[in-house]
Amino acid sequence: MWFKNLRAYRMTRGLEFSAEQLEDKLAGRGFKPCTPAQPLSVGWVPALGEGAEMLVHAADGRMMLCLRREEKILPPSVVRDLVKERVEAIEAQQGRKVYRKEKLSLKDEVTQDCMPRAFSRHAELRLIIDPQARWVLVDSASASRAEEALNLLRECVGSFPVLLPQTAHAPAAAMTSWLANSSLPEDLQAREECELRDMGEQAAVIRCKGLDLYSDEVRQHLQGTTQVVRLALGWQEQLQFVLGDDLCLRRIKFSDALVKENDELMDEDRLARLDADFALMAPTLTTIQDRLISLFGGEDNA
Repeated sequence: MWFKNLRAYRMTRGLEFSAEQLEDKLAGRGFKPCTPAQPLSVGWVPALGEGAEMLVHAADGRMMLCLRREEKILPPSVVRDLVKERVEAIEAQQGRKVYRKEKLSLKDEVTQDCMPRAFSRHAELRLIIDPQARWVLVDSASASRAEEALNLLRECVGSFPVLLPQTAHAPAAAMTSWLANSSLPEDLQAREECELRDMGEQAAVIRCKGLDLYSDEVRQHLQGTTQVVRLALGWQEQLQFVLGDDLCLRRIKFSDALVKENDELMDEDRLARLDADFALMAPTLTTIQDRLISLFGGEDNA
């Protein structure tokens, strides 16, 4: 349940439903496995996973949801080879050329024929609605996957306006200044990994790993139009993550001390343990998100 990524959205108005009302609204879009011919299925499952009944887990004014996604995996090479076989058969049997439009139709036929035998890939994505802090926190490094979850939520509740936060200072410029001037904020620690990008015509990308980020080698790269677009950081001995210029936190790792804080519940009720972990994780994520926004000069669209 502990988030591995964080993509945060700002709520632009107050919440218009309770946890109980949201439970009812989500029930109509509960997850259903793909039918044999269906390439994709998405829907809600209990937020606390196996053994839980409620789709919405509510605690301390926050709500957690979980979206399950099933996608059929059909290798393009398989489809391509089967289409080629059918094209060759038609051309040999009917003595005519098969052109692009017919090939596309054959591709659709092959895809539908193969779909029932395709393997399925499953994934779950959790999101937290924090009305008091006005954040929606999504456990996804992918913008498209996060938007998929938000769009399904909008389908269920009718309207749910959120925005990606825009900061007064560009994150890339600020992170570049931190390394170039050895001026990282006191509560953040650099972790020997960053990604640099030339913002000029060359658009070259340099990935540094296992280096002292304050070294002359790194600083030389920061001259001219090169900026830091990803930076591995630690925060208050509670979190480690890679911060991107899109404000997304990737590869989040919570400290062992934080994760083990509820170990006394390990042998008791599993759902009670997950509830206690949620009570630790959610405010931690909200706090680091607020802190990063403040470091970049606050929001422009708040």
